[in-house]
Amino acid sequence: MIYTITLNPSIDYILAMDRLEPGSLNRSTHETVLPGGKGINVSRVLKRLDIDSTVLGFGGGFTGRYIEEYLRKEGISSRLVPVDGLSRINVKIMADQETEINANGPDIQRADLEKLLQTVAGLTSGDVLVLAGSIPASIPKTFYQTIAETIQGKDVRLVVDAEKNLLEPVLDYRPFLIKPNHHELGQIFQATIKTVEEAVYYGKKLLERGVQNVIVSMAEQGSVLLNEQGVWQATVPKGELKSSVGAGDSTVAGFLAGIERGYSLEKSFQLANAAGSATAFSIGLCTKDQVEQLFDQVKVKKIM
Repeated sequence: MIYTITLNPSIDYILAMDRLEPGSLNRSTHETVLPGGKGINVSRVLKRLDIDSTVLGFGGGFTGRYIEEYLRKEGISSRLVPVDGLSRINVKIMADQETEINANGPDIQRADLEKLLQTVAGLTSGDVLVLAGSIPASIPKTFYQTIAETIQGKDVRLVVDAEKNLLEPVLDYRPFLIKPNHHELGQIFQATIKTVEEAVYYGKKLLERGVQNVIVSMAEQGSVLLNEQGVWQATVPKGELKSSVGAGDSTVAGFLAGIERGYSLEKSFQLANAAGSATAFSIGLCTKDQVEQLFDQVKVKKIM
């Protein structure tokens, strides 16, 4: 089973309008309400690719219940630890410019953390655990490391998609996959990465740290996959970029979906890029049909 952890899930309230005028009454042309969070995005894309997963994290009040109910209607299992307060509502205004207002979310108590860790401790051999996104202020910044320690020795595949200060302490636990973009990879090594060759150079340093698979997204240059078997580069299919939100999460989901289907690492990488691109070419997360349409357009070649 694949488990995704979203420590600060949200309701994303998306308002579309022609123009935002601060200080005046504004009216939206239409609204969209969705569950938000990187781990939740991974689970939602996995479901669209016919792969089951379970969402873990924290949920508070009526907003937390809404998130779980929304996921249930999509056929996604969730086990959110109930906490005091309300799960956050993030407001995204799509006008002549995009404006986001993100709330803090509830305060998570030590007892809440222990309940989540008890669930994590129950994972067994063959399971996959995805740690994605930021950590709210009320949770220790070392909590990803604590989770990694909890599953150490259980033969659970660990996937991490997070910023440098959360990612680096987890590298020593031999994660199965990490997925930085070239800017995030550069931040890890305090370098500027502009070329595929530079991405490969620094990606190999992560392999030396024990990471099993590294996917580095390179915008219009496609992406590269590095592991002990070699290095592959994938092209970007043709399409109009509409939103990068969720594209990285979709890439992670596509790769894991390929692994679950029994694909080779190369073919799983191809599916990852099709899913990431399909989301980038959409408003919202990709659909299965969109991914399948782009799959053959993604060309993967071994470069080392």
